[in-house]
Amino acid sequence: MTNHLHEEGKFKYLKLGEGTPIVVLHGLMGGLSNFDGVSNYFPNKGYQILIPELPIYTMPLLKTNVKRFADYVSEFIDHMDFDKAILLGNSLGGHIGLLCTKLYPEKVKGLVITGSSGLYESAMGESYPKRGDREYIRKKAENVFYDPKVATKEIVDDVYETVNDRNKLIRTLAIAKSAIRHNMAKDLPNMTKPTCIIWGKQDNVTPPNVAEEFHELLPDSNLYWIDKCGHAAMMEHPDTFNEILHKWLQEREL
Repeated sequence: MTNHLHEEGKFKYLKLGEGTPIVVLHGLMGGLSNFDGVSNYFPNKGYQILIPELPIYTMPLLKTNVKRFADYVSEFIDHMDFDKAILLGNSLGGHIGLLCTKLYPEKVKGLVITGSSGLYESAMGESYPKRGDREYIRKKAENVFYDPKVATKEIVDDVYETVNDRNKLIRTLAIAKSAIRHNMAKDLPNMTKPTCIIWGKQDNVTPPNVAEEFHELLPDSNLYWIDKCGHAAMMEHPDTFNEILHKWLQEREL
């Protein structure tokens, strides 16, 4: 996927298809390839998929926080000259999408969150694998999914490399602490954008009760469950995820 990245100023992004823009926001330990299923499906359905590479490891340390990344997404929407976009985020990406929707509602058409942080303070603190041997990190990576086989060698290698790179580790911990501090429970009742919540029934990182709380607090939300599924529904059950999301977008005329 990285071969097709556009680089324009401070933005690096993947762009596929034409039509209504869906800006996809990856998680803290996630990458653009986590959304291969979404990228392959929606460009054939009248949507343009854009996946910006969030500058988690290149942002100045004092700016490595959820608010700055929400600003970055707003700037990306402006850069692409979109009037409005649909935001789709997993884990930290969901949190960034939520905050961007709160701060810049005029730029957001609808919001999709899956395994999102923003309510549950352990979502970042406990799930993030500290430095350790490769076996420890493999087990932590496998815990993200219902089916441990989804945690491929490539995924484990990426996490291992990140936690053993001092620069990446410092920034990862900074954004994780920022996410814990930035609880959005008080903000959500005032956020009226249509929101699709897709959640794995066996999510160990952000448990099912977190999805229920998001659904309860967001005034205009729909909640969908995927069984035998962990923290990254779009990776573990891409076909089901795409079907749920596409139907929701059609029902909401987005």
